[in-house]
Amino acid sequence: MTLDFSGRVAIVTGAGGGLGRAHALALAARGARVLVNDLGGTTTGEGGSPVAAQQVVDEIVAAGGQAIANGASVTDPAAVAAMVQQAMDAWGRVDILVNNAGILRDKSFAKMPLEDFRAVVEVHLMGAVNCSHAVWPIMLAQKYGRIVMTTSSTGLFGNFGQANYGAAKMALVGLMQTLSIEGAKSDIRVNCLAPTAATRMTEGLLPPEVLAALKPEAVVPAMLWLACADAPTRAIACAGAGTFEAAHITLTQGLHLGIAPDTPERLAAAWARVSDRSGDQVPASGAAQGHNEIGQAMAAKR
Repeated sequence: MTLDFSGRVAIVTGAGGGLGRAHALALAARGARVLVNDLGGTTTGEGGSPVAAQQVVDEIVAAGGQAIANGASVTDPAAVAAMVQQAMDAWGRVDILVNNAGILRDKSFAKMPLEDFRAVVEVHLMGAVNCSHAVWPIMLAQKYGRIVMTTSSTGLFGNFGQANYGAAKMALVGLMQTLSIEGAKSDIRVNCLAPTAATRMTEGLLPPEVLAALKPEAVVPAMLWLACADAPTRAIACAGAGTFEAAHITLTQGLHLGIAPDTPERLAAAWARVSDRSGDQVPASGAAQGHNEIGQAMAAKR
């Protein structure tokens, strides 16, 4: 099976460098027409310049592809709407959205100003919301769409000094879960990608040999899979250094303890059984938790 993107139109945010640039170049190389979005700011979100996005466009065009540049901030809904309209005016459709734009403002939670928390959530979470909301009606109308959210191992598993980043990245998983359900009947597939890659955000943090292994291009195959016509939906793909994993949010079988004055104490005593992962499941929707709980409660009455 060859992943062919001929005739597809993709928008990649934060594509002026690093992962986004690698994503844009790969999509274009496989036939997609690509809107390259990048604010051109610093890693902490200050400033802006059209140069980075245009340079990637120039690379794509020089290689024989089709691309246009856009410098919108993903935090500005009006600018995002104009960005999507730019793609529609140029090519008449939007098939793929890769929500990749992001910033970092790392500090331990005790030392983190709330403005830094809000800024990171605004770019990562609300930026993806703004972009996804802008393309959603188009994808519904054409009955086709592929949206890739860029989550992170920090969101999935935590990382010291990144409470803001982790909260935003895990929120994207929740957004993905619901959008994939709502988009299913219109063949809109929504997935998450958790990359491990060396970009300007990780400069100076890792030794050279590790940086070489963690080149952004090593993550790109996972993005292409999540964005292609045969993509899964509601998947969390993890990728780094050419290794690929899948992460899952699971639900244990649990244990019915009833409601009694001593239930808290019995729960404490039974916690190992409650959290036993033997036979855990990946729920099809949030309703699965309630079904499991009610089912066990009803069975206990029989």
